[in-house]
Amino acid sequence: MATPAPDGLWLPDLCRLPRLLAMLGLAQLTVLVVLLVPHPAASWDLRAFVSASGYALWLALSVTVLLCASRRPLSRLPLRVGAMAAVVLAMAIAVIASAIVHGLFASVGNGEGLPGFGRFVGGSGAVVALLTAIALRYFYVIDRWQSQVAAHARAEADALQARIRPHFLFNSMNMIATLLRRDPIVAERAVLDLSDLFRAALGAGGASTLADEVSLAERYLSIEQLRLGDRLRVEWDRRGALPWTLQMPRLTLQPILENAVLHGISRLPEGGTIEVRLAVENGVLEIGVANPSLPPDTAPAQGAGHAQGSIAHRLGFAFGPRARMRYGWNEGRYACTIQVPVPMDGAAKVRGGHTP
Repeated sequence: MATPAPDGLWLPDLCRLPRLLAMLGLAQLTVLVVLLVPHPAASWDLRAFVSASGYALWLALSVTVLLCASRRPLSRLPLRVGAMAAVVLAMAIAVIASAIVHGLFASVGNGEGLPGFGRFVGGSGAVVALLTAIALRYFYVIDRWQSQVAAHARAEADALQARIRPHFLFNSMNMIATLLRRDPIVAERAVLDLSDLFRAALGAGGASTLADEVSLAERYLSIEQLRLGDRLRVEWDRRGALPWTLQMPRLTLQPILENAVLHGISRLPEGGTIEVRLAVENGVLEIGVANPSLPPDTAPAQGAGHAQGSIAHRLGFAFGPRARMRYGWNEGRYACTIQVPVPMDGAAKVRGGHTP
């Protein structure tokens, strides 16, 4: 059974410009292959190459437009029937177009170099049908693969967003209980921060912005500062104008800070300072988190790194190959750095270097 695309249609979408260019490129590649095939009777020149290229590109454009317009009705058919119908439609277009071309050349007395009518028309129809079947299969596999990647990314996001460490929840609730009599105002603020954190964690699969991620991180750190007191210190370094409206995967920054608190600050009797740096350089947003930490050979188990791996995977899915994530321990400090591209069309959304 066919897996539908996000729009519910299983037939590949040829209405997009990259797909159209791919179809035209396939047609031109076919002409080049025919040109390069050694044949004693072949007599290609620039004029013949240009004519063949124009003919092939015209056929490819016609077939692509037809399949683009017929995508919705064809997708209502069963997969095998619809695929066969798409190939038959492409062949029909090629047969009609080649018959017209052969007739035009013959009528002006310019068809001496063309094969016979049956061979020209039949060959054109067969080649177009074969290439259309190959192209549709390729695009179909690509669409299914992209759907699986998106589903995997959403599943990892759901798993990460649904995960709030139980010890953090219990410690926060115990801390709030002790604050209720001593400082009700602080306790109320902690409850509000905790509710915002869980509301974000339960918003599985949703998108966020840089401003939302920073705001959520500040709420998380304020809860941990109530629990750890002076042992936890945070220094924010917001350099220049930052793209606060930049779309980001939800819960990108908070899990990194959670690791910094859990595996770094909380294991040091004297605590330490978490440094958070945000800056944009050469069209790239860089988010850096650094904290003091025990050496890896003396520290307790650090975990399997699933949160960092999931964040790196989701950033790659959201921003492509330009997204980078580096992390590791060096000279008493553990540092994690995220780099994501800032779209050029987002320049108008960039505001001052403070959290909105």
